[in-house]
Amino acid sequence: MDALTLSRLQFGLTTVYHFLFVPLTLGLTWFVAYFQTRYYQTRNEDFRKLAKFFGKLFLINFAIGVVTGIVQEFQFGMNWSEYSRYVGDIFGAPLAIEALMAFFMESTFIGIWIFGEGKIPEKAHLASIWLVAIGSNLSALWILLANGWMQHPVGYVINEATGRAELVDFFALATNPKGWLFFWHTISAGLATASFFIIGVSAYHIFRKQNVALFKTAFQTATIVGLIASALVFFGGHTNGQFMYETQPMKFAAIEAHWDASAPADFSIITIGDLTGKREVWSIRIPAVLSFLACNNFECEVLGVNDIQSKYLAQYGPGDYIPLIVVTYWSFRIMMTIGFMMIGLSLLFLLATRGKYENAKWMKWVPWVIALPYLANTSGWVLTEMGRQPWIVQGLLKVEDGVSPNLTVTDLWISLIGYAVVYGALAVAMVYLMKKYIVAGPEAAMHESVDVAPISVGSQD
Repeated sequence: MDALTLSRLQFGLTTVYHFLFVPLTLGLTWFVAYFQTRYYQTRNEDFRKLAKFFGKLFLINFAIGVVTGIVQEFQFGMNWSEYSRYVGDIFGAPLAIEALMAFFMESTFIGIWIFGEGKIPEKAHLASIWLVAIGSNLSALWILLANGWMQHPVGYVINEATGRAELVDFFALATNPKGWLFFWHTISAGLATASFFIIGVSAYHIFRKQNVALFKTAFQTATIVGLIASALVFFGGHTNGQFMYETQPMKFAAIEAHWDASAPADFSIITIGDLTGKREVWSIRIPAVLSFLACNNFECEVLGVNDIQSKYLAQYGPGDYIPLIVVTYWSFRIMMTIGFMMIGLSLLFLLATRGKYENAKWMKWVPWVIALPYLANTSGWVLTEMGRQPWIVQGLLKVEDGVSPNLTVTDLWISLIGYAVVYGALAVAMVYLMKKYIVAGPEAAMHESVDVAPISVGSQD
């Protein structure tokens, strides 16, 4: 366990943990805003209760997500100072915009939404939660554009005097196709995560005959959104894969355990490798399907990891440019399998809403579907970051060259253990609070809300 390995483990721990909260934040805000809007339109108290109830759960999730996200930015300086020095001129721009515009926007209007009911005009109160949703998703956009640049660098030059990458075309950075594909995929995943969260929570209360009419509304709404969002995740992932085929051929080949160039290329149903994770022992494949996934035809050539390794040796010099295929291969298949399960379950739930599903015995198992998008999101994030190894910036900077030079193994063990303990405590607090308010139901959220009927300020609009 050297400094590089421990730094990678530490950043991986904090990133995966932080990303447990991000998708739910991105998706749940839209639902809260929708329920709030429906209340103001219909004066149906059920919609106000749904907005308050899921708003409470959103706030718990958001608070812990913010804390864990800030730690990541500290690590750029503490663990990855050489990376920060190399890309700071580029990476700093989207992160600054994210903090100064999007994060401040969502943080400010969260406060207005929480404390402003009954104290400000209804339209202003309603606008505040929509601005929270917009701000949260704008925040994700700028972070994903920054990460997209690491996967597909554009709009830069290398300063020969300083050895740093410098931004020369901000428009290229802001319109980077990789970042926008990430945004499509992530926002869809956020809506899917929130949908299945609402489905699971609603099923819990419906099965126990608690606020059945209210939670049937939430269940039906989330089912429709969940189906659409899960389909968008699939199409976004497919489009992202085709762009990856063009710009990151090694990652594409590693995801499919595709070893040597072929036209047409076979798609692996299952591949078993040896202990190195880089050699095939046995596989089952479907002819020509990989070619179709790569280029929308069944004849195109797909380079294999061995061919690309030889190409990179000539281009970049000695080194191992093949990521750990056992990770890329199986993380993709976990993500893809769960994605198909979510589409199927959404269809099933959508059909079920036409009957008396509130009396169905299978409803007691539905809350477990909450775990599905979390598993898929984590697998997808691991795939995204591990698939470009050994690069920290594709084709420009290797991970081993980005680590801080003065770190010691002792420093890293102390901080790694410290993060694990603190994050473990946060996880316990998160589960406790979420479970407490889910079980308590809408009445608890309403009891803690501002005791002013919003309709009383309608004349101020």
